[in-house]
Amino acid sequence: MARLVFAIFLVLVTTMSAQPRLTLDYPAMAKRIVAQLALKPGERVLSIAHPGTFADVIPHIRYEVMRAGGVDLGAVDVLAEPWPQSFELPVLMKGAREARAHYKTMFRDVDAAIMMPGANTSHPAYLAMQDWLKDDLKEHRGRRTIHFHWTQAGSAYPIAGQPLPPSFEIDANYQRALLDTDYKALTATQKRFADALRGNTIVHVTSPSGTDLRFRAGDRPVNLQDGDASQARAARGVVLIDKEIELPAGAIRVAPIEESVEGVIAFPPSQWDGRPVEGLKLRFSGGRVVEVTATSGKDAAESEMRKTAEAGTAFREFALGFNPLLAVPDRNPWIPYYGYGSGVVRLSLGDNTELGGNVTGGYVRWNFFTDLTVTVGSTTWVRAGKIQM
Repeated sequence: MARLVFAIFLVLVTTMSAQPRLTLDYPAMAKRIVAQLALKPGERVLSIAHPGTFADVIPHIRYEVMRAGGVDLGAVDVLAEPWPQSFELPVLMKGAREARAHYKTMFRDVDAAIMMPGANTSHPAYLAMQDWLKDDLKEHRGRRTIHFHWTQAGSAYPIAGQPLPPSFEIDANYQRALLDTDYKALTATQKRFADALRGNTIVHVTSPSGTDLRFRAGDRPVNLQDGDASQARAARGVVLIDKEIELPAGAIRVAPIEESVEGVIAFPPSQWDGRPVEGLKLRFSGGRVVEVTATSGKDAAESEMRKTAEAGTAFREFALGFNPLLAVPDRNPWIPYYGYGSGVVRLSLGDNTELGGNVTGGYVRWNFFTDLTVTVGSTTWVRAGKIQM
């Protein structure tokens, strides 16, 4: 009996020791985050955080701000979620409206803010900082934020039929991308693609399942999410997302000329209005959905679009990921960090005002694709989900 117990103990110890264990390198992460701000002496930096979420990195961020010559303003906590069931929603909504105005006064002299995991645009502190960013589009002072959204719902997306990896695997992937990305090379590639998009050049997006879409970017702003959160970069910003820099980095984003969007998007198995939809195809003309077909669940797709008035049937955004460290893995595939990985395409619906587009209404639906071919003019940049340049 004793031998059996000992054998079981050995198996358990061996199994446990074989499991991958991730120790997040908080000092290195903080150093990289602050380095991307390229702080000038005396710039004032604030973090907006969710209580207990990534709390161990905050002291290191504050120290790195001081070490870089900035002024550390500490951290403002949002209201912890989920909140107690006894809290009344009208009280919370009234409190948030009033707090937003006061936070804006508090943040008047903030030069840069770091939006920590768990903080989002439902929180008044976050919205107050966004208010300053919008004002700064006219002032060109160079206010900016870093979006550090690792654990925010939806940063990692499953591929149909495949489960998401465990959280430690997602964290390891994001940390590696944050620390090891070649930011100069990423910027250079994104700039070449942005230059190719501009003007009357036709962008053609296709897939084996039936996507056949064309559009033009014209003179619309092309946002480079290349990790550059410097004051100089932010001062040149022309749309809100030019001042909201994502880390990890990786995608370009643009709202095409709405009237130029023509053709079909064929979707993988997806969910609309909380229900499964198979074989969905949306046909666009002049940037609007004019036909919906599906092998099953057509009513669910139509229902979701109807609930959102005109925004639900409007083409919103083209985004293309360029970061090889966030690419979809060949084995156990999943889509890392909002599709910022090499070759991942977002063809989104809804409000595109933050990108400089004309569609309003608030509704946004991100749609991710991993097998598209993207041709700009006569040059193929992505073939079957793989970057060619």
